[in-house]
Amino acid sequence: MGKMPDTVSTPERVQPDSAGLLVLAVDDEAPGLSEIKFLLESSPHIRRVLTAFDAAEALRILRGDYEQEVMARTKAGLPPVDAVFADINMPGLSGMDLARVLSAFRYPPALVFVTGVEERDALVTAFDVGALDFINKPINEERVLKAIGRVADRVGRTAAPQAAVPTGTAQAAEPADDEVIPVELGGTIKLVPRASVRYVEAQGDYARLHTQDGSHLVRIPLAQLEERWANAGFVRIHRSYLVALPLVSELRMTANGYAVVIGTGEGAKELPVSRRHTKELKERIVRPPKSGW
Repeated sequence: MGKMPDTVSTPERVQPDSAGLLVLAVDDEAPGLSEIKFLLESSPHIRRVLTAFDAAEALRILRGDYEQEVMARTKAGLPPVDAVFADINMPGLSGMDLARVLSAFRYPPALVFVTGVEERDALVTAFDVGALDFINKPINEERVLKAIGRVADRVGRTAAPQAAVPTGTAQAAEPADDEVIPVELGGTIKLVPRASVRYVEAQGDYARLHTQDGSHLVRIPLAQLEERWANAGFVRIHRSYLVALPLVSELRMTANGYAVVIGTGEGAKELPVSRRHTKELKERIVRPPKSGW
């Protein structure tokens, strides 16, 4: 068990945007924890770094057991911390276990996984538990700063709506370009921005993400992506296809029923629309401000 963090004597000063980010680093190995803490503190975006040597201690910190500031943020309708940087492979509760608990928070913090090469199989499916970004070990300073930038961007975009929108009011879960999907290519991990995905094709229990540059297979069912990406503009058009609605350039009638065209020019792709999804798709397309269809 690591050293209990110092408490903050003035919990009323909850200013996550103007005062910098409050983050929590979690790693069961002292050298790794010290390194990520040092790199986080080197960023001008970071105001304070809390540390935990395992997921259990991290949860106690996030519950406010040690930190008055964390408790004050929770009472103010904010995430307990702005982000959690967590190792995946830890004894007891793993980083994945911690992520699943965080996803159940009313206001979950951003999650960045720190992972070793041997954990690539876990990394490929980790985005399903809500990871915002991933940092591979050995840790690279530039990669850490990039992840911090993603966190700062997300916090800057979502902090105000969280405080202003009443419970039960519909709003997008996160900005469309926030999420990245880890895919394995030739033994390396590539992070594919969700905003680059044109459409998704079901392939059994897997899904193939189609982008302008190619396609990538991920281990997650299409139905799960449909639910997760609903607020990001993706809509189901067929048992086998999920499309980015803003990229639909045509809805046309063919000999076999309706079809949509994704994109324009040489890169355009025609996909079938099943009868059960036709009515909903038409309603989505003609919904204002797209009133010209």
